Amino acid sequence: MARPKRCRRICGEPEYIEFLPKGGAESEEYTVTLSLDEFETIRLVDYEKQTHEQCAVRMDISRTTVTEIYERAREKVADCLVNGKRLVIAGGNYKLCSGGVDDCHGRNCGKASGTGNKIVLTEKGGPEIMRIAVTYENGQIFQHFGHTSQFKVYDVEEGRIVASQVVDTNGNGHGALGGFLAANQVEVLICGGIGGGAQNALAQAGIKLYGGVMGEADAAVEAFIAGKLDFNPNVQCNHHGEGHHHGEGHTCGGHGHDNGHSCGGHGHGEGGCGHHGCH
Repeated sequence: MARPKRCRRICGEPEYIEFLPKGGAESEEYTVTLSLDEFETIRLVDYEKQTHEQCAVRMDISRTTVTEIYERAREKVADCLVNGKRLVIAGGNYKLCSGGVDDCHGRNCGKASGTGNKIVLTEKGGPEIMRIAVTYENGQIFQHFGHTSQFKVYDVEEGRIVASQVVDTNGNGHGALGGFLAANQVEVLICGGIGGGAQNALAQAGIKLYGGVMGEADAAVEAFIAGKLDFNPNVQCNHHGEGHHHGEGHTCGGHGHDNGHSCGGHGHGEGGCGHHGCH
């Protein structure tokens, strides 16, 4: 007797359930059905950038099952894109998450929609969870804190990342960004260049700053967890600074020297860099 399939937990039904390419056929022969549990793996892995292990926890299934569902879902989506087929999202072996902490193994999932720019990761409240935010753009650490359009936020427990989320800032600037991070219980910020006013706001909110960092956001967080993050404790980047003015090789928040001088890097005075747009 075959073992019954375990019901897959999804955080909510999708808002859009049918996609038809322009000029595509609508017949059943040219229709691909993506089940809701297959859709959920696409949403969690590709959209929310969850690992398969994190996805497995959210869906209450094994990691190998996540991989199987995910690969099947990607194949269906590819079939629609390449062959111009109609995509319908329906059916599947699933149960709806209630949105509560207990239903998501201690992780508030946000019910898949309506979270906007709210950070929805691990339920905070215990000292065992650390929340880290990184100024973010295309996988890299964005180098101008006051102009960042996104943060990537990580929850860390027992020395490992248990959840992450990319969240939009919705055009907020300097002081508003600090308030946004504080309101969402961020404890650590990793960034490139950041001005004195923003640093003061973060300090008042009790958020620890690690500035002057460049490279991949994920790698920086892993380095921080391991105690190996290369950062500049004296990072400074003023919008109207009276300090040094750099040439074309200038970058904000790095550790460059000579002609490739970096704002927020080593070897600068208290006057900052005078580079416009760095906060």
